[in-house]
Amino acid sequence: MEEIVNKVAQSKLVTFDLEDYYPKGKRVLLDIKDWLYEGFILREKDFRETLGHHHWEQYKDTFVALQCSSDAIIPGWAYMLISTKLQPFAKKIVIGDLENLEASLYQTIIENLEVSQLADKPVIIKGCSNKPVPANAYLWATIKIQTVAKSVMYGEACSSVPLFKRK
Repeated sequence: MEEIVNKVAQSKLVTFDLEDYYPKGKRVLLDIKDWLYEGFILREKDFRETLGHHHWEQYKDTFVALQCSSDAIIPGWAYMLISTKLQPFAKKIVIGDLENLEASLYQTIIENLEVSQLADKPVIIKGCSNKPVPANAYLWATIKIQTVAKSVMYGEACSSVPLFKRK
């Protein structure tokens, strides 16, 4: 009887899992429409007063996405003003929805990622994740890893899609 050999386990293939880099922490979507007059008009004095009475401490160690769910036109300074209140508490602040927040978090992580340990190795970027890894993170990881890896694939070792091979 022939011995069954696990060729995947014996290969030099390195699995890169973006889920391993998922930043821990609470995500908060802060909708400012209720801080506007009738949900549409930003009155500076009233807006500043509302910000002054808001309990900013609740955002300690959170990741915050700022948005306005009404069709109001929000001037840039309004989000900037909110950020001055959040800054002492929040870990990260973005304008947009929770997907924008996740993308921003991953962009920072991947930009600062050390990939020299992947030099001249075949790398597979794991495709499935249980955490909300944004699609852009896969793109950014591919671009970063491609600069050093021998080859880049996507998926699982048993069924991967080749993306790049150094010539």
